[in-house]
Amino acid sequence: MKKYLIYVGLVMLGLVLGKFFFSGSFDNTDTHNHNEEVMSTSEFWTCSMHPQVRQTELGDCPICGMDLIPAEVGDDGLSANQFKMTKNALALANVQTTVVGTDKSENTGLTLSGKIVENEELNTVQASFFSGRIESLKVSFTGERVSKGQLLATIYAPDLIKAQQELLTAASLKETQPALYKAVRNKLKLWKLSENQINQIEISKKVRENFPIYATVSGTVLEKMVNVGDYVKQGQGLLKMANLNSVWASFDVYENQIRMFKVGQTIKIKSNAYLGEIFKAKVIFIDPMVNPTTRVVKLRATIANREQKFKPGMFVTGEVENLKPNKDTNILIPASAVLWTGKRSVIYIKLKNGDPVFEMKEVILGAKNGDKYIILKGVSSGDEIVTNGVFTVDASAQLQGKKSMMNHEKSIKESFEVSIDFKKQLQEVYNSYIRIKDHLVETDKVKTKKESTMFNLRLNEVDMELLKNDRALEEWMTLEKILELSSLKMETLETIEEQRNQFRVLSNHLIMVVELFGIEETAYKQYCPMANSDKGAYWLSKEEKISNPYFGDKMLKCGEVKQVINHHTN
Repeated sequence: MKKYLIYVGLVMLGLVLGKFFFSGSFDNTDTHNHNEEVMSTSEFWTCSMHPQVRQTELGDCPICGMDLIPAEVGDDGLSANQFKMTKNALALANVQTTVVGTDKSENTGLTLSGKIVENEELNTVQASFFSGRIESLKVSFTGERVSKGQLLATIYAPDLIKAQQELLTAASLKETQPALYKAVRNKLKLWKLSENQINQIEISKKVRENFPIYATVSGTVLEKMVNVGDYVKQGQGLLKMANLNSVWASFDVYENQIRMFKVGQTIKIKSNAYLGEIFKAKVIFIDPMVNPTTRVVKLRATIANREQKFKPGMFVTGEVENLKPNKDTNILIPASAVLWTGKRSVIYIKLKNGDPVFEMKEVILGAKNGDKYIILKGVSSGDEIVTNGVFTVDASAQLQGKKSMMNHEKSIKESFEVSIDFKKQLQEVYNSYIRIKDHLVETDKVKTKKESTMFNLRLNEVDMELLKNDRALEEWMTLEKILELSSLKMETLETIEEQRNQFRVLSNHLIMVVELFGIEETAYKQYCPMANSDKGAYWLSKEEKISNPYFGDKMLKCGEVKQVINHHTN
């Protein structure tokens, strides 16, 4: 009985202790989970201006230098290629979006820009039919109208003098040697002397020293090919002439527009010289070869021009109607929404969740209609797309490591015509960038830091008022701000590793500047696949030879030339 009471007591004691320890264990578990939740909240640090930035440690934003803050819970609920921007950042970059609609018109038109050129089929070269010296020219200037049979020039021709003497001798023997007489006359006819001219020589029995050249066709003089006193050979050109009663309208057609044209098609021609008037032209030729540089083909249409209204060199527009798309409705988007990445065209779509979340999408473009593109694939009616500040949105995607134009090998198709003065100022910025690159190659963090300051000074000296194109100004203001923030950040960095990482951001945006606006020399866009933790990184160089700024002498020759940027002659 006593033993039984001892067992019962031990069991009761175990229950009490078990409740105590397990209860404490549960409380500790709850506390541990709470701590994990707190830790997960602060596991990533972000920037209030650039929420695409994610770092595992507290520090400064690599874009603007602001202090990082804990990332909000739920930000990571985006897909792999989606990213978020704050409303403040969108406002600063003037990012604007447009909801895509449809053009339900049954047909759509296409406008081409071109110019008038002479009809080469009607061009002629008025040549000399015999050798000699030009004694006089009866045509004084290019552009002069010439009629068929009009006297153009007189030529002193030794061969004709000898032939005339042979004619007079043969004429005296024509009764006894008619074959010789006929042969001599035919010889003169080969030099384009008429029967009447030959008869006059024979009747007058006088040898002419200078012979006239008459126009064989009517037309307008395009080029004087000789001057008085020049010696010419038989068949040599004297004047280049064009019949401007018919002219060509020459247009550039992009690859994605070729399928819309065919020989025999009618085009409506308009010119600022004749506002309100419409002229009809017929397509006679579509070049079978695509220009490998401009990616366009030449299209020619012939225009009747009996009233001589159209002059070679005059700018015209061609309008083509009744272009039926593949579907019942057309998706049209502004041209400003499109970024070019080599062979691909991409846009940014704002997702429909109420938050400023964006994602890049590839699209297939149709014809360009004014300042809009017809979209064949990639966008649906109702999608909200970025139409202003597209480069800023793309830069945000790139800095986060999301899918973007700059994370792919690319060549910007669009570039801007800018003044020589603007290019000279950009050249100074580029030269400073090259010095930063060289200091990184030398692994010299002190000189890199100093030159980053000089880069910012050169950047501030660029006069944006030299940009007359509104879109060019918009893109420059966006890129200039990012370059400024990147260089300012480099001034504060103390280690060569940090400087090299920030140099990657600086390089990506300066590459865009050089491709968009141009500089005064050829630039080599180079790439190292092992830089940026094996993600790869680009930089610019003045020479084709590889000197890697991301590794210095550790892997000096690692890299390759990806693109030669050479439009400094534009």
